[in-house]
Amino acid sequence: MDQKRDIIPEWIVLNNQITDENGDLKDIDKDKQAAKSYFLNEVNRRTQFFHSLEEKLEFLVENNYYEKEFLDKYTMEEIQTIYDIAYAAKFRFPTYMGAFKFYNDYALKSRDGKNFLERYEDRLAINALYHANGDFEKARTLIRSLISQDFTPATPTLLNTGKKMRGEFVSCFLLEAGDSLNDISRISEFSMQLSKVGGGVSINLSNLRAKGEAIKGIPNVSKGVVGVAKLLDNNFRYADQMGQRTGAGAVYLNVFHADIEDFLSTKKLNADDDIRVKTLSMGVVIPDKFMELARENKDMWLFYPHTVYQEYGIDFADVSIDMDKWYDVLSDNPNVRKKKVNPRKILDMIASLQGESGYPYIMFSDNVNKANPLDRPVKFSNLCTEILQPTITSHYGDYGANNDDVGMDISCNLASGHMGNMMKHNSIKETVFAAMDVMNSVSNQTDIKHVPAVAKANRLNRSVGFGIMGHHGYIAENYILFGSEENIELVDVFFNIVNYYSLVHSMNKAKETGEKFYRFEHSKYADGSYFDGRGQILPKSDKVKELFKNIYIPTDDDWLQLKEDVMTYGLYNSHRLAVAPNGSIGYVMSATPSLTPIKQLVEERTYGNSKTYYPMPAVDKAAFMYETAYRMDTYKVIDVIATAQKHVDQGISFELCITSDITTRELQKYYLYAHYQGIKTLYYTRTQKLKIEECESCAV
Repeated sequence: MDQKRDIIPEWIVLNNQITDENGDLKDIDKDKQAAKSYFLNEVNRRTQFFHSLEEKLEFLVENNYYEKEFLDKYTMEEIQTIYDIAYAAKFRFPTYMGAFKFYNDYALKSRDGKNFLERYEDRLAINALYHANGDFEKARTLIRSLISQDFTPATPTLLNTGKKMRGEFVSCFLLEAGDSLNDISRISEFSMQLSKVGGGVSINLSNLRAKGEAIKGIPNVSKGVVGVAKLLDNNFRYADQMGQRTGAGAVYLNVFHADIEDFLSTKKLNADDDIRVKTLSMGVVIPDKFMELARENKDMWLFYPHTVYQEYGIDFADVSIDMDKWYDVLSDNPNVRKKKVNPRKILDMIASLQGESGYPYIMFSDNVNKANPLDRPVKFSNLCTEILQPTITSHYGDYGANNDDVGMDISCNLASGHMGNMMKHNSIKETVFAAMDVMNSVSNQTDIKHVPAVAKANRLNRSVGFGIMGHHGYIAENYILFGSEENIELVDVFFNIVNYYSLVHSMNKAKETGEKFYRFEHSKYADGSYFDGRGQILPKSDKVKELFKNIYIPTDDDWLQLKEDVMTYGLYNSHRLAVAPNGSIGYVMSATPSLTPIKQLVEERTYGNSKTYYPMPAVDKAAFMYETAYRMDTYKVIDVIATAQKHVDQGISFELCITSDITTRELQKYYLYAHYQGIKTLYYTRTQKLKIEECESCAV
């Protein structure tokens, strides 16, 4: 036996000493010692030495680690200045997990994996230089914001920026499937291509004809959506990013589709292998009409999409998203094939399945579209349920026929701010502007040519999504309980400011470039109605007033001026805000993930053959202020998310956390309350001790 392999590194031993045998916090200082030991004995030992920055960059360019073109836009003196700003901050990871996560997953390594070619400061400097695109002053602004950890680009952006051999900067993609075999074949191909470059892919299957529908007039031959879901499930397992990251996919179906019960059954743990999808995530699109029928306990019709298309020439995804208009029309038409079910049975099936597997995700489509400022409907969401943008279905002809009807699909360009740092550094405006600059850079330098509908929408809409992490840690540190009136007040004021500055930046960019997003003139921004009811929101309680005492809060006059400017100059981006789950990058940022409450006071993760522990921020002085999601009043959590949602034009990745003794009826009450409060989407439902693989692609 190789005894060297059995030696546990000092940093692991120290990190494992922060908890006692029951998993309770024992000695937080051990984690700080672990981070220091890891840096001194592992990072320093494995970091390749260079005599100067110039020598280092020459080596990395000549050996095809870095692209050369973006560096050539600066003088060596300017590049040195950006690196000097980064290193002058004397940044230190406060937790072992943060340091380990960065150097294990993000830092550039030699091709044999033995040496680190970058420190944290280097990776941030490269991001600043690349996305400033030769603008030295902008690069200075970006590196200050990045090294202060006011925000971080999304994982794919932070990881791949500046590298010669890289994946895409984009987090995930949304594709809408047409109903022909050509359409399904292209969606299958596109999903593999996007998975190969590291993107998570979500696919709307609502247009597909149901099981038993006719093909070319021959009845009862369609295999329905389950067969396509199985095909996609295998695709994502096969096509990954060269083994570095597993493929991640999700499929959505409207609840009025005739295959909805079969679709849900694919995630049952005891499902037959012929129908079970193993790794594919699943979401259900729920219009208000379904909630109304379930509330009244009336039977509902499920519809067969191809017969709808034959009658009206409209794809079922476009019909089923507007069931207030179409339900009675379809119900009364004898030429539209349909079958009757009890909606409460479907709702119970959803609740039961969530308790069992965590799926499906839920999108309340009318909540989404009532708040949608654009003139086209949002029909489904992504792997992490925060991306909510309109799509247009593509229809593909035979190869070489040049008769493709290319619609519009979605790519997600993301970044996330650290709420606590933005508040402490009084940098909300600067952070939003810096993050928008980086996301716009990603949008402008991304061209997914092999998926034309994605490339087209990115070119026309330049949609981005700025989100927030560190919420629970910040309020705990300031002795505010999650879900309290003070918490809701803080969220309301903070997100109103973030929304304001994201609009200002997008308007300024439109004014500067003369470019507006596609169909801006048909949006609620153009006629000013988006701004109805928006204006200054001031803190009321003494505690929240104190937190904002040095922070400028835009006035009603500021909002009125912004309204006039947007109506005059337009907006550069069709979408601006989206709150992602912030999984792995939250460790690097030493932040609690997203807006949601923590799940453990000290989080336990297994890497290789050892356990790693991550204590929540400020746990040494504010442990008593933390309440975990499993013990918290879920209705209060919904209230907090709903408050932020008023200001976020897209969605918020929001998990319901339940204990194993909850009934399906209690879970359904959460759905009803979330729907009532205007929640747009529900991500995983996590039952305590039920472990679900997270989608790394969207974990910003």
